Amino acid sequence: MTQPSKPLMILVAGPYRSGTNDDPALIANNVKAMTDTALELYRMGHMPVLGEWFALPLIEAAGSKKVGDEIFNEIFHPIAVRLIDHCDAVLRIGGPSAGADEMVRSGKERGKRIFMSMSAVPGTH
Repeated sequence: MTQPSKPLMILVAGPYRSGTNDDPALIANNVKAMTDTALELYRMGHMPVLGEWFALPLIEAAGSKKVGDEIFNEIFHPIAVRLIDHCDAVLRIGGPSAGADEMVRSGKERGKRIFMSMSAVPGTH
């Protein structure tokens, strides 16, 4: 019988803008996919996080006018890279995404566990 894993703080990395042509509805679908994954991780006993949860309120407070403007780019990916330092692992989900791939690369460079599917994430119960 496999021993349960200790709870992990896991950054969920998936497409945000990729393939959306910056359409807000398609971006919202991408965020929902990451949030649904986060909920599943939480229910498995882990502590999920999304870079978007940290970045988007700061981007708004800093006065960004649109996705991809200078303020957005100053904060969006850099905050997720910083967040990796506080995580145990990165879970890559979804389709093509340079940003999500950057999170995986950054996680590997920092010696974090990298999961490429939900089925690879150990349970805690």
